[in-house]
Amino acid sequence: MGESRQELLLWLNQLLQLNVTKVEQCGTGAAFCQVFDSIYLDIPMSRVKFNVNNEYGYLQNFKILQNAFVKHQVDRNVPVEQLVKCKMQDNLEFLQWTKRYWDQYYPGGDYDALARRKGAPGPAPTPATSSAPRTSNAGAARRGTTPTTSAAARTRTPQTGGGSAALAQENAGLKDTVAGLERERDFYFSKLRDIELLIQQAVDADPEIEKDEEGLVKNIQAILYSTEEGFEIPAEVEGGQDELETF
Repeated sequence: MGESRQELLLWLNQLLQLNVTKVEQCGTGAAFCQVFDSIYLDIPMSRVKFNVNNEYGYLQNFKILQNAFVKHQVDRNVPVEQLVKCKMQDNLEFLQWTKRYWDQYYPGGDYDALARRKGAPGPAPTPATSSAPRTSNAGAARRGTTPTTSAAARTRTPQTGGGSAALAQENAGLKDTVAGLERERDFYFSKLRDIELLIQQAVDADPEIEKDEEGLVKNIQAILYSTEEGFEIPAEVEGGQDELETF
């Protein structure tokens, strides 16, 4: 199973020292170009535009990426027409494949993303973290391990007003990440709740179907109400016999 959106964004931001908040922003092509630059170090980053906000600019970035694929014989079609529409699913699938490719071919060591793009700003919808110090997250993220923010980066003491701004920006980025996780949680919660209600309606209409231990209803209920090791269902209110709400 591929990594989640939030895990991919964390890896991407730490590798490239950006502040991408949505997978859709990868549709500009700029981040994809620099991921492959971190592997081969020969992408013409001066020609990659991070702050474009039109489809023509996106196409130019993807042209650079396609040329790199030809040069390094990367056997993968780049679905440019879909990616430049900045739809989540198309960009998520390509980003997942890109991460797998990076895990396999990243040569190791530190990658100075800011120096490679000469301090150029990040994607247009969000400000770049150009004032943040360079870290060795690229090396720490090797071979499929999602990088974590280093202790030094978390506890650094700002030396200038720019440093304070970087900390504020980092905090805003973390808030966006939490908000994204909460939205994702609520989305799947609602889906599971809908399934639970459908099952309950079916049982109410025909109570006999719940008695079949090998039947579809029992199997679905087993999945819905299963718990992981260490998870404890809250005890019922003392003296109360109300049914526990599962979701």
